[in-house]
Amino acid sequence: MDSDDEQLLRGRVYGQDHERPGPRPGQSYAELVGGPLDGLLLDITGWTREEVDAGVALPTELGQFGAGGRSTYRPRPDGRPGFEWTGDIR
Repeated sequence: MDSDDEQLLRGRVYGQDHERPGPRPGQSYAELVGGPLDGLLLDITGWTREEVDAGVALPTELGQFGAGGRSTYRPRPDGRPGFEWTGDIR
């Protein structure tokens, strides 16, 4: 992905409508750090501590496996905000 594509994704919410790409008031978000979804925000509103700790595998066409692949993200191990990329899976 080139820098123009990366800038386009920053500040957008993963899976949200293109017409309303930004965060919404009253919601909780985790920034995705690294990997193909770097810079996107993930809406974690209503997630339990266990769900946050487990991390997530997000469908994306931008990862190593293209369409049908997923990128995995986990909370950052050092306690900093955000979910860190751990790899791509099929």
